[in-house]
Amino acid sequence: MSPAEIRPLTAADLTACGELLAQRHRRHRAAQPLLSARFETPEAAVAEVRAAFETPEASGAVAIRAGAPVGFVLGAPKTSPLWGPNIWVEAAGQASTDPEVMRDLYAAAATRWVDEGRTAHYVVVPAHDEDLVRAWFRLGFGQQHAHAVRPATRPAAAPWPEGLSVRRATRADIPDLARLDLELPVHQGLSPTFSAGQVGTVEESLEDWAEEIDDPEYVTFVAVRDGKVVGSAIGCALEKSSAHLGPARPDNAGFLGFAAVFPAARGAGAGRALGTAVLNWAVDSGFDCVVTDWRVTNLLSSRTWPRLGFTETFLRLHRTIGY
Repeated sequence: MSPAEIRPLTAADLTACGELLAQRHRRHRAAQPLLSARFETPEAAVAEVRAAFETPEASGAVAIRAGAPVGFVLGAPKTSPLWGPNIWVEAAGQASTDPEVMRDLYAAAATRWVDEGRTAHYVVVPAHDEDLVRAWFRLGFGQQHAHAVRPATRPAAAPWPEGLSVRRATRADIPDLARLDLELPVHQGLSPTFSAGQVGTVEESLEDWAEEIDDPEYVTFVAVRDGKVVGSAIGCALEKSSAHLGPARPDNAGFLGFAAVFPAARGAGAGRALGTAVLNWAVDSGFDCVVTDWRVTNLLSSRTWPRLGFTETFLRLHRTIGY
């Protein structure tokens, strides 16, 4: 195969790159049919690539072979300090007919990104495409996060541990909900995840819950064991999530957006019971599927959610330059 010409991506390339994205998404849906069919059409795919291109400070590269684009990569920074001096290639930010070309595309695009001081690189890759994932691995990336989906069906009935039940949260639960808000970021900061995310305060969380617990667009469940709240979970429509965008957003999807269990109660089935409650709520609410995501280094969530039937759709890969 003849080598590809690699050059900076321009506005004139967007239509052809959108067609490459539509082709990629058709292959992806063959493996994961719960993803939206909308992005199989060039018009919708082009619109996603154009939106990514128009993001402030976006840049990328395109590969040309025999006069036609055969791949592209497109990234943009996020303003949150959580991600460091970053660049993000989101779900609509890459496609190629030859996975090996992606390595050349990244090499060209990353030159500018690093020159700009952006040394924390994140890329969202279709989970089914083993060759593409391997190409990114051979660029020094490792898996950090997983996006996943399952049909909105009721999980198989399972007996809960004695004394454990799940119910909708009430205002009387706000003190426990506020404490549970802190448990997830605290857990993520421990080994082997070592997340740099900030941990808020109970006082801040109490104020938030006092204002938001009656919001009808969110549903909150608590797990109760021997009369005490030991965990909580939140469900909503996927449109409320800013992390599942474009091709990574299935149609008519519910979202398991949060779940946490106090340390002393972990390993006894509370997390699975809370996840089951959100799934049953999604069925009753008329959603077609349910989406969630997790850090793959979080040993608890990375085992609990696949056991509830979630399968990976996209992988977030990460690389830090200079170490």
